[in-house]
Amino acid sequence: MSTHKAALCKVQILKLFLTSARCVRITRFYGVCGLSTSTPASSPKVCIVGGGPAGFYTAQHLVKNVINTFTQTAQHARCSFHGNVRVGKDVTVEELQEAYHAVVLSYGAEGNRTMGVPGEDLAGVYSAKDFVGWYNGLPRNRELRPDLSCETAVILGQGNVALDVARMLLSPIDILKKTDITQHALDALAESSVRRVLIVGRRGPLQVACTIKELREMVNLPGTRPEMEASEFEGIAETLKSLARPRKRLTELLLKAAIETPGEEELEKRNRAERAWGFRFLRRPLEVLPSTDLIRAAGIRLAVNRLEGDGEGVRAVATGEVEDVECGLVISSIGYKSLPIDPAVPFDARKAIIPNTMGRVQQTAGLYCSGWVKRGPTGVIATTMNDSFDTARTLLQDIGKGTLDVSTVKPGSQGVSALLEKRGVKPVSFSDWEKIDSEETRRGETRGKPREKMLDVGEMLQVARA
Repeated sequence: MSTHKAALCKVQILKLFLTSARCVRITRFYGVCGLSTSTPASSPKVCIVGGGPAGFYTAQHLVKNVINTFTQTAQHARCSFHGNVRVGKDVTVEELQEAYHAVVLSYGAEGNRTMGVPGEDLAGVYSAKDFVGWYNGLPRNRELRPDLSCETAVILGQGNVALDVARMLLSPIDILKKTDITQHALDALAESSVRRVLIVGRRGPLQVACTIKELREMVNLPGTRPEMEASEFEGIAETLKSLARPRKRLTELLLKAAIETPGEEELEKRNRAERAWGFRFLRRPLEVLPSTDLIRAAGIRLAVNRLEGDGEGVRAVATGEVEDVECGLVISSIGYKSLPIDPAVPFDARKAIIPNTMGRVQQTAGLYCSGWVKRGPTGVIATTMNDSFDTARTLLQDIGKGTLDVSTVKPGSQGVSALLEKRGVKPVSFSDWEKIDSEETRRGETRGKPREKMLDVGEMLQVARA
């Protein structure tokens, strides 16, 4: 058996899934995950901080390649799960390093990128992260209560999250009732007056950041019609032949929705539609315009751009023109950013990532990173999967080459558990989380939904420990 495979067979993972004012749900918290202590005490022990896809994909690759679900990974004999733990507060990264041969930081991007324009703090202006958290049931966002009494909403950014928000604002309530959207968000959206959503980006149609799947769902959304400016698509059709296949397919769909004459069935659908959406290109926010009482948003002032350069080097340059759009709801979807987790961990504040080389944290032996905190908040789920697998391979290579010292005996999850118990911290195990999952599913069944999410951490813990 090769050195690489031998290391893979013996690695123990502790997966600490921590919260940072989030909750004990897997998709809502940082975490520490580690392989269980059922294997020999001398085997390599790895701690993974983060309860999202990056953390689970990293653990998945370290445990066994054939494992293909997060549940199987969490239930694996060599993986222990500690939820509701705050790394940097309940336990430090240095303490994790004392207990494990390697620590992988996979805690994602908790922060918002701000627009940096006047009026950003007015009522009616929200980050997409908070708005998505509101309808997805994150406890910290349950009190958001967005005012949806306006007719027009402007979303800044043209990525997948922006389209998710647009669909949520425009979807028929009968469709939303069949999803796991929280009941309080469903009630608010049922009373929404929003009938028009503009999705604004600083560059052109060839640089739109969403995927074809998200765009297709937007185009096919019942009860809606696309409304776009044909002038913004001049010359785009002529570039199709030179585009890579994914970009070509995306652009073809965009052109079809924007400027092609619809067929009879599509035309009938558009004529019946009571709600509209559209991309606005070559626009950058300058100021959120206030209402007469200066309390809430009443519009947004946009700079009109033009593009300079070619290919990947194209950039948006202001023309000096401005445009005012009347709207009562502004949602900024210009990106997430990772935050420092612990003073002992290097952090590049400008790039908002942990500086690393192929997942190895720079100048810190035994410390690794994966996911958004490694590369920034870009890509789709497959990007995160491949990125996390790469970090796992790097770690295993370091064990195989001997550059990661695994010769000393480490206490692993037993050491962390004892430390947390001493500090009065009660982690949530994976079986505890399954109780929460089961209760939410049960509540959803009574409403004809996949689940009804709990919004209070205290209630979750009560269910988990019943």
